[in-house]
Amino acid sequence: MTDGTPTRPQTFAAVVVPAAERAGYTGHGAKARFARDTGMTESSVTRMWQGSAVPDARFYDAISQVTGVELGNLLVLGGVLSPESLQSLSESDRSQVGSVLTPEEAADRLGIKDDVGRQLFYATIERLKRLEDEPSDRSEPGGTAAQM
Repeated sequence: MTDGTPTRPQTFAAVVVPAAERAGYTGHGAKARFARDTGMTESSVTRMWQGSAVPDARFYDAISQVTGVELGNLLVLGGVLSPESLQSLSESDRSQVGSVLTPEEAADRLGIKDDVGRQLFYATIERLKRLEDEPSDRSEPGGTAAQM
């Protein structure tokens, strides 16, 4: 862009790269470790860190896990969800979460029409359900990556 406005990949990198560095992905081999821990290729990690490409949405959950960046923020930064949709999800009444609203209906109500976005939305819901069932023993964002 010529007006000085950062591109989506540049904005994504400006959030994820410092978070990755805080989580211990620094020095020689940092990108290779990040690639291994997220399932991305090293070339994809390099493009992301350079701010020239946004990773495929299927890696957002893993990126969130190793960096501590909220998954919802990654979804917005990557253009999968609008900030308004994320806000709407955040403000949802807890009593409605257990309602008979299906993930498909929720995606429809949020205006998520893209097939990839819908699949990512469904996967996020499933991941959140699993996290609710797991004991919470994670005291530090970044997990094992932060200990490297």
